[in-house]
Amino acid sequence: MFKRNLILPPPGEENFFLWGPRQTGKSTLLRAWQTGERWIDLLKSEIYRRYSTNPELMRQELEAEGADASTQVVIDEIQKVPALLDEVHWLIENRGIRFALCGSSARKLRRGAANLLGGRALRYQLHGLSASELGADFDLDRLLNNGYLPRIFQSRNAPRLLDAYISDYLKEEVAAEGLVRNLPAFSGFLHAAALSDGELINFSNIAADCGVSNHTAKSYFEILEDTLLGRWLSAYRKRPKRRVTTSPKFYFSDVGLVNSLARRGSLLRGSEAYGKAFENWVCHELSTWIDYNEPGSQLSYWGLSGGVEVDFVLDDMRLALEAKSSERVVSRHLRGLRSLIKDHPQARRRAIVCLEPIPRRTEDGIDILPAGEFIRRLWSGELVGNNGEQLC
Repeated sequence: MFKRNLILPPPGEENFFLWGPRQTGKSTLLRAWQTGERWIDLLKSEIYRRYSTNPELMRQELEAEGADASTQVVIDEIQKVPALLDEVHWLIENRGIRFALCGSSARKLRRGAANLLGGRALRYQLHGLSASELGADFDLDRLLNNGYLPRIFQSRNAPRLLDAYISDYLKEEVAAEGLVRNLPAFSGFLHAAALSDGELINFSNIAADCGVSNHTAKSYFEILEDTLLGRWLSAYRKRPKRRVTTSPKFYFSDVGLVNSLARRGSLLRGSEAYGKAFENWVCHELSTWIDYNEPGSQLSYWGLSGGVEVDFVLDDMRLALEAKSSERVVSRHLRGLRSLIKDHPQARRRAIVCLEPIPRRTEDGIDILPAGEFIRRLWSGELVGNNGEQLC
Protein backbone atom coordinates (compact mmCIF):
# COMPACT_ATOMS: atom_id res chain seq x y z
CA MET A 1 0.00 0.00 0.00
CA PHE A 2 1.29 3.45 -0.92
CA LYS A 3 1.63 6.07 1.79
CA ARG A 4 -0.68 8.91 0.77
CA ASN A 5 0.26 12.57 1.11
CA LEU A 6 -3.21 13.71 2.20
CA ILE A 7 -3.15 14.36 5.94
CA LEU A 8 -6.49 13.93 7.72
CA PRO A 9 -7.24 15.40 11.15
CA PRO A 10 -6.66 13.04 14.12
CA PRO A 11 -9.63 10.74 14.84
CA GLY A 12 -12.17 12.39 17.08
CA GLU A 13 -10.96 15.93 16.40
CA GLU A 14 -13.03 17.14 13.42
CA ASN A 15 -16.06 16.29 11.32
CA PHE A 16 -15.16 16.09 7.64
CA PHE A 17 -16.12 14.98 4.17
CA LEU A 18 -13.57 12.98 2.17
CA TRP A 19 -14.36 13.16 -1.54
CA GLY A 20 -12.56 11.49 -4.42
CA PRO A 21 -13.19 9.61 -7.68
CA ARG A 22 -14.01 5.91 -7.47
CA GLN A 23 -11.03 3.66 -6.67
CA THR A 24 -8.66 6.41 -5.54
CA GLY A 25 -8.29 4.64 -2.19
CA LYS A 26 -10.62 6.62 0.10
CA SER A 27 -11.79 3.61 2.10
CA THR A 28 -8.25 2.26 2.36
CA LEU A 29 -7.00 5.60 3.64
CA LEU A 30 -9.80 5.85 6.21
CA ARG A 31 -9.27 2.29 7.46
CA ALA A 32 -5.61 3.04 8.05
CA TRP A 33 -6.59 6.33 9.74
CA GLN A 34 -9.29 4.87 12.00
CA THR A 35 -8.39 1.69 13.87
CA GLY A 36 -11.85 0.72 15.10
CA GLU A 37 -15.16 2.04 16.42
CA ARG A 38 -18.14 2.51 14.08
CA TRP A 39 -18.00 1.98 10.30
CA ILE A 40 -21.12 2.23 8.14
CA ASP A 41 -20.52 0.94 4.61
CA LEU A 42 -23.39 1.90 2.31
CA LEU A 43 -21.93 -0.22 -0.49
CA LYS A 44 -23.26 -3.25 1.40
CA SER A 45 -26.76 -3.80 0.06
CA GLU A 46 -28.32 -4.81 3.36
CA ILE A 47 -26.96 -1.71 5.12
CA TYR A 48 -28.01 0.52 2.23
CA ARG A 49 -31.57 -0.88 2.30
CA ARG A 50 -31.76 -0.53 6.08
CA TYR A 51 -30.81 3.14 6.25
CA SER A 52 -32.36 4.30 2.97
CA THR A 53 -35.74 3.11 4.25
CA ASN A 54 -35.30 4.32 7.84
CA PRO A 55 -32.39 6.77 8.19
CA GLU A 56 -33.36 7.49 11.81
CA LEU A 57 -32.19 3.97 12.73
CA MET A 58 -28.58 5.17 12.65
CA ARG A 59 -29.29 7.80 15.31
CA GLN A 60 -31.23 5.34 17.44
CA GLU A 61 -28.49 2.71 17.23
CA LEU A 62 -25.69 5.15 18.10
CA GLU A 63 -27.66 6.47 21.06
CA ALA A 64 -28.35 2.92 22.25
CA GLU A 65 -24.61 2.22 22.09
CA GLY A 66 -23.93 5.26 24.27
CA ALA A 67 -22.01 7.10 21.55
CA ASP A 68 -20.71 10.48 22.69
CA ALA A 69 -18.04 13.09 21.91
CA SER A 70 -15.35 10.40 22.07
CA THR A 71 -17.02 8.38 19.30
CA GLN A 72 -15.74 8.50 15.70
CA VAL A 73 -18.13 7.25 13.03
CA VAL A 74 -17.20 6.65 9.38
CA ILE A 75 -19.95 6.58 6.74
CA ASP A 76 -18.67 5.25 3.42
CA GLU A 77 -20.43 6.35 0.18
CA ILE A 78 -22.63 8.89 1.98
CA GLN A 79 -24.12 10.10 -1.33
CA LYS A 80 -26.15 6.89 -1.54
CA VAL A 81 -28.39 7.91 1.38
CA PRO A 82 -28.49 11.74 1.57
CA ALA A 83 -31.16 11.62 4.30
CA LEU A 84 -28.51 10.33 6.73
CA LEU A 85 -26.98 13.82 6.75
CA ASP A 86 -29.93 15.16 8.75
CA GLU A 87 -29.24 12.50 11.37
CA VAL A 88 -25.51 13.28 11.26
CA HIS A 89 -26.28 16.97 11.80
CA TRP A 90 -28.43 16.23 14.84
CA LEU A 91 -25.85 13.88 16.37
CA ILE A 92 -23.08 16.45 15.91
CA GLU A 93 -25.14 19.20 17.52
CA ASN A 94 -26.67 17.19 20.35
CA ARG A 95 -24.20 14.42 21.12
CA GLY A 96 -20.90 15.80 19.88
CA ILE A 97 -20.20 12.66 17.85
CA ARG A 98 -17.48 13.02 15.20
CA PHE A 99 -18.16 11.88 11.63
CA ALA A 100 -15.93 11.13 8.65
CA LEU A 101 -18.15 11.10 5.56
CA CYS A 102 -16.73 9.53 2.42
CA GLY A 103 -18.07 9.73 -1.13
CA SER A 104 -17.33 9.77 -4.84
CA SER A 105 -20.05 12.23 -5.87
CA ALA A 106 -21.66 15.26 -4.26
CA ARG A 107 -24.11 15.71 -7.16
CA LYS A 108 -27.01 13.84 -5.61
CA LEU A 109 -26.48 15.68 -2.33
CA ARG A 110 -26.31 19.18 -3.84
CA ARG A 111 -29.00 18.70 -6.47
CA GLY A 112 -31.34 17.18 -3.89
CA ALA A 113 -30.78 20.07 -1.50
CA ALA A 114 -29.31 17.66 1.03
CA ASN A 115 -28.02 18.90 4.36
CA LEU A 116 -24.27 19.47 3.84
CA LEU A 117 -23.87 20.34 7.53
CA GLY A 118 -23.67 24.10 7.05
CA GLY A 119 -19.94 24.48 7.50
CA ARG A 120 -19.75 22.03 10.40
CA ALA A 121 -17.51 19.68 8.45
CA LEU A 122 -14.18 20.23 6.73
CA ARG A 123 -13.70 19.14 3.12
CA TYR A 124 -10.84 16.99 1.87
CA GLN A 125 -10.30 15.52 -1.59
CA LEU A 126 -8.25 12.43 -2.38
CA HIS A 127 -6.73 12.23 -5.85
CA GLY A 128 -5.16 9.32 -7.68
CA LEU A 129 -1.53 8.51 -7.00
CA SER A 130 0.97 11.34 -7.28
CA ALA A 131 4.55 10.72 -8.34
CA SER A 132 5.64 11.76 -4.86
CA GLU A 133 3.54 8.97 -3.31
CA LEU A 134 4.98 6.42 -5.74
CA GLY A 135 8.52 7.21 -4.62
CA ALA A 136 10.92 4.62 -6.03
CA ASP A 137 8.03 3.08 -8.01
CA PHE A 138 7.59 6.26 -10.05
CA ASP A 139 7.58 5.30 -13.73
CA LEU A 140 6.36 8.14 -15.93
CA ASP A 141 5.61 6.00 -18.99
CA ARG A 142 3.61 3.53 -16.87
CA LEU A 143 1.77 6.37 -15.16
CA LEU A 144 0.81 8.02 -18.45
CA ASN A 145 -0.41 4.72 -19.88
CA ASN A 146 -2.16 3.19 -16.85
CA GLY A 147 -3.31 6.32 -15.04
CA TYR A 148 -3.30 7.32 -11.39
CA LEU A 149 -5.76 4.91 -9.78
CA PRO A 150 -3.72 2.69 -7.41
CA ARG A 151 -5.05 -0.72 -8.42
CA ILE A 152 -4.95 0.01 -12.15
CA PHE A 153 -1.51 1.64 -12.05
CA GLN A 154 -0.04 -1.55 -10.58
CA SER A 155 -1.91 -3.97 -12.85
CA ARG A 156 -0.59 -5.79 -15.90
CA ASN A 157 -4.12 -5.70 -17.30
CA ALA A 158 -4.65 -1.95 -17.08
CA PRO A 159 -6.58 -1.58 -20.40
CA ARG A 160 -9.15 -4.19 -19.36
CA LEU A 161 -9.50 -2.71 -15.88
CA LEU A 162 -9.99 0.77 -17.34
CA ASP A 163 -12.74 -0.54 -19.63
CA ALA A 164 -14.37 -2.20 -16.63
CA TYR A 165 -14.08 1.03 -14.62
CA ILE A 166 -15.90 2.97 -17.32
CA SER A 167 -18.62 0.32 -17.58
CA ASP A 168 -19.11 0.30 -13.79
CA TYR A 169 -19.18 4.09 -13.73
CA LEU A 170 -21.92 4.16 -16.38
CA LYS A 171 -23.92 1.44 -14.64
CA GLU A 172 -23.48 2.30 -10.94
CA GLU A 173 -22.72 6.01 -10.84
CA VAL A 174 -24.71 7.33 -13.81
CA ALA A 175 -27.56 4.92 -14.61
CA ALA A 176 -28.29 3.71 -11.06
CA GLU A 177 -28.38 7.26 -9.71
CA GLY A 178 -30.57 8.45 -12.60
CA LEU A 179 -28.14 11.18 -13.64
CA VAL A 180 -29.02 11.00 -17.35
CA ARG A 181 -31.99 9.83 -19.39
CA ASN A 182 -30.07 8.75 -22.48
CA LEU A 183 -27.19 6.48 -21.43
CA PRO A 184 -25.96 5.71 -25.00
CA ALA A 185 -25.68 9.45 -25.71
CA PHE A 186 -23.76 9.99 -22.48
CA SER A 187 -21.44 7.10 -23.36
CA GLY A 188 -20.74 8.76 -26.72
CA PHE A 189 -20.19 12.05 -24.93
CA LEU A 190 -17.46 10.48 -22.78
CA HIS A 191 -15.52 9.56 -25.92
CA ALA A 192 -15.92 13.05 -27.41
CA ALA A 193 -14.95 14.73 -24.14
CA ALA A 194 -11.84 12.55 -23.81
CA LEU A 195 -10.67 13.69 -27.24
CA SER A 196 -10.88 17.28 -25.92
CA ASP A 197 -8.99 16.63 -22.69
CA GLY A 198 -6.82 19.66 -21.83
CA GLU A 199 -8.28 21.79 -24.63
CA LEU A 200 -10.75 24.65 -24.94
CA ILE A 201 -14.20 23.09 -24.98
CA ASN A 202 -16.45 23.68 -27.99
CA PHE A 203 -19.86 22.62 -26.71
CA SER A 204 -21.44 22.82 -30.16
CA ASN A 205 -18.96 20.36 -31.67
CA ILE A 206 -19.25 17.91 -28.80
CA ALA A 207 -23.05 18.17 -28.81
CA ALA A 208 -23.10 17.42 -32.53
CA ASP A 209 -20.74 14.46 -32.11
CA CYS A 210 -23.02 12.76 -29.59
CA GLY A 211 -26.36 13.92 -30.99
CA VAL A 212 -27.57 16.09 -28.12
CA SER A 213 -28.24 19.78 -27.56
CA ASN A 214 -25.63 22.26 -26.35
CA HIS A 215 -27.49 22.51 -23.05
CA THR A 216 -27.35 18.73 -22.60
CA ALA A 217 -23.63 18.64 -23.44
CA LYS A 218 -23.00 21.27 -20.76
CA SER A 219 -25.02 19.25 -18.25
CA TYR A 220 -22.92 16.17 -19.11
CA PHE A 221 -19.75 18.08 -18.25
CA GLU A 222 -21.40 19.05 -14.95
CA ILE A 223 -21.92 15.34 -14.23
CA LEU A 224 -18.23 14.64 -14.85
CA GLU A 225 -17.31 17.48 -12.51
CA ASP A 226 -19.80 16.44 -9.81
CA THR A 227 -18.68 12.81 -9.92
CA LEU A 228 -15.07 14.02 -9.67
CA LEU A 229 -13.97 12.57 -13.00
CA GLY A 230 -12.82 15.94 -14.27
CA ARG A 231 -12.33 19.61 -13.50
CA TRP A 232 -12.49 22.93 -15.29
CA LEU A 233 -9.39 25.07 -15.63
CA SER A 234 -10.39 28.69 -15.94
CA ALA A 235 -8.51 31.37 -17.86
CA TYR A 236 -6.38 33.90 -15.99
CA ARG A 237 -7.96 37.29 -16.73
CA LYS A 238 -6.48 39.76 -14.25
CA ARG A 239 -5.02 42.98 -15.64
CA PRO A 240 -4.90 41.98 -19.33
CA LYS A 241 -2.88 44.27 -21.60
CA ARG A 242 -3.80 42.38 -24.73
CA ARG A 243 -6.87 40.41 -25.80
CA VAL A 244 -6.81 37.19 -23.80
CA THR A 245 -8.58 33.87 -24.03
CA THR A 246 -11.48 33.59 -21.59
CA SER A 247 -12.95 30.13 -22.28
CA PRO A 248 -12.16 27.37 -19.76
CA LYS A 249 -10.41 24.09 -20.46
CA PHE A 250 -11.43 20.69 -19.12
CA TYR A 251 -9.11 18.03 -17.70
CA PHE A 252 -10.09 14.48 -16.75
CA SER A 253 -8.92 13.45 -13.28
CA ASP A 254 -7.26 10.28 -14.57
CA VAL A 255 -5.24 10.02 -17.77
CA GLY A 256 -5.80 6.26 -17.96
CA LEU A 257 -9.52 6.89 -18.42
CA VAL A 258 -8.75 9.40 -21.17
CA ASN A 259 -6.56 6.83 -22.94
CA SER A 260 -9.32 4.23 -22.78
CA LEU A 261 -12.16 6.55 -23.80
CA ALA A 262 -10.15 8.14 -26.64
CA ARG A 263 -8.88 4.71 -27.74
CA ARG A 264 -5.29 5.90 -27.78
CA GLY A 265 -3.64 2.50 -27.40
CA SER A 266 -0.12 2.33 -26.00
CA LEU A 267 1.48 5.77 -25.62
CA LEU A 268 5.01 6.19 -26.96
CA ARG A 269 7.36 9.09 -26.27
CA GLY A 270 7.41 11.60 -29.08
CA SER A 271 3.78 11.02 -30.09
CA GLU A 272 1.08 13.69 -29.90
CA ALA A 273 -0.99 11.49 -27.57
CA TYR A 274 1.97 11.14 -25.20
CA GLY A 275 2.32 14.93 -25.10
CA LYS A 276 -1.36 15.39 -24.24
CA ALA A 277 -1.13 12.75 -21.51
CA PHE A 278 2.00 14.44 -20.15
CA GLU A 279 0.09 17.73 -19.82
CA ASN A 280 -2.76 15.95 -18.02
CA TRP A 281 -0.21 14.47 -15.59
CA VAL A 282 1.30 17.88 -14.79
CA CYS A 283 -2.22 19.20 -14.16
CA HIS A 284 -2.86 16.21 -11.89
CA GLU A 285 0.30 16.82 -9.85
CA LEU A 286 -0.43 20.53 -9.44
CA SER A 287 -4.09 19.95 -8.52
CA THR A 288 -3.15 17.26 -6.03
CA TRP A 289 -0.47 19.42 -4.42
CA ILE A 290 -2.96 22.29 -4.06
CA ASP A 291 -5.70 20.16 -2.50
CA TYR A 292 -3.29 18.50 -0.06
CA ASN A 293 -1.29 21.58 0.90
CA GLU A 294 -3.05 24.84 0.00
CA PRO A 295 -6.75 24.25 -0.73
CA GLY A 296 -7.32 27.99 -1.10
CA SER A 297 -4.87 28.37 -3.99
CA GLN A 298 -6.16 28.77 -7.54
CA LEU A 299 -4.93 27.07 -10.69
CA SER A 300 -5.66 28.57 -14.11
CA TYR A 301 -4.10 28.96 -17.55
CA TRP A 302 -3.11 32.07 -19.48
CA GLY A 303 -3.59 32.61 -23.19
CA LEU A 304 -3.77 35.28 -25.87
CA SER A 305 -6.46 35.24 -28.55
CA GLY A 306 -3.77 34.59 -31.16
CA GLY A 307 -2.98 31.16 -29.72
CA VAL A 308 -0.01 31.87 -27.42
CA GLU A 309 -0.58 30.08 -24.10
CA VAL A 310 0.94 29.09 -20.78
CA ASP A 311 -0.54 25.83 -19.54
CA PHE A 312 -0.77 26.58 -15.82
CA VAL A 313 -0.72 29.63 -13.59
CA LEU A 314 -0.79 29.37 -9.79
CA ASP A 315 -2.62 32.16 -7.95
CA ASP A 316 -1.69 35.69 -9.08
CA MET A 317 1.33 34.66 -11.19
CA ARG A 318 3.02 32.98 -8.24
CA LEU A 319 4.10 30.32 -10.73
CA ALA A 320 3.70 30.08 -14.51
CA LEU A 321 4.32 26.57 -15.83
CA GLU A 322 4.44 24.92 -19.23
CA ALA A 323 4.27 21.15 -19.87
CA LYS A 324 6.22 19.87 -22.89
CA SER A 325 7.06 16.20 -23.35
CA SER A 326 10.20 17.08 -25.29
CA GLU A 327 13.69 15.75 -24.65
CA ARG A 328 15.13 19.03 -25.86
CA VAL A 329 13.50 22.36 -25.03
CA VAL A 330 14.06 24.97 -27.72
CA SER A 331 13.01 28.60 -28.16
CA ARG A 332 9.56 27.85 -29.63
CA HIS A 333 8.65 25.91 -26.47
CA LEU A 334 9.30 29.04 -24.40
CA ARG A 335 7.22 31.41 -26.49
CA GLY A 336 4.28 31.46 -24.10
CA LEU A 337 6.35 32.04 -20.97
CA ARG A 338 8.28 34.85 -22.68
CA SER A 339 5.12 36.50 -23.92
CA LEU A 340 3.47 36.25 -20.50
CA ILE A 341 6.20 38.24 -18.75
CA LYS A 342 5.54 41.19 -21.04
CA ASP A 343 1.98 41.48 -19.72
CA HIS A 344 2.69 40.24 -16.21
CA PRO A 345 6.13 41.30 -14.97
CA GLN A 346 4.99 40.33 -11.46
CA ALA A 347 5.30 36.64 -12.43
CA ARG A 348 7.51 35.30 -9.67
CA ARG A 349 8.70 32.08 -11.27
CA ARG A 350 8.46 30.65 -14.76
CA ALA A 351 9.26 27.04 -15.54
CA ILE A 352 8.76 24.33 -18.13
CA VAL A 353 8.39 20.64 -17.23
CA CYS A 354 9.95 18.41 -19.85
CA LEU A 355 11.95 15.23 -20.51
CA GLU A 356 15.41 16.79 -20.59
CA PRO A 357 17.82 14.82 -18.37
CA ILE A 358 19.36 17.71 -16.38
CA PRO A 359 17.73 20.87 -14.95
CA ARG A 360 18.93 24.23 -16.21
CA ARG A 361 17.90 27.89 -16.35
CA THR A 362 17.71 30.11 -19.40
CA GLU A 363 19.36 33.55 -19.50
CA ASP A 364 15.96 35.20 -18.99
CA GLY A 365 15.22 33.16 -15.88
CA ILE A 366 13.06 30.26 -17.07
CA ASP A 367 13.69 26.98 -15.23
CA ILE A 368 13.92 23.90 -17.46
CA LEU A 369 12.84 21.02 -15.22
CA PRO A 370 13.02 17.29 -15.95
CA ALA A 371 9.88 15.48 -14.77
CA GLY A 372 11.57 14.01 -11.70
CA GLU A 373 13.06 17.36 -10.68
CA PHE A 374 9.65 19.02 -11.10
CA ILE A 375 8.17 16.51 -8.67
CA ARG A 376 10.95 17.01 -6.13
CA ARG A 377 10.69 20.79 -6.19
CA LEU A 378 6.89 20.82 -6.18
CA TRP A 379 6.38 18.51 -3.22
CA SER A 380 9.27 19.98 -1.23
CA GLY A 381 7.73 23.44 -1.67
CA GLU A 382 10.83 24.74 -3.44
CA LEU A 383 9.01 25.36 -6.72
CA VAL A 384 6.19 27.45 -5.30
CA GLY A 385 7.49 28.71 -1.96
CA ASN A 386 5.06 29.85 0.70
CA ASN A 387 2.12 31.92 -0.43
CA GLY A 388 3.31 35.52 -0.22
CA GLU A 389 7.01 34.65 -0.11
CA GLN A 390 9.21 36.40 -2.65
CA LEU A 391 11.22 34.01 -4.78
CA CYS A 392 14.53 34.79 -6.37
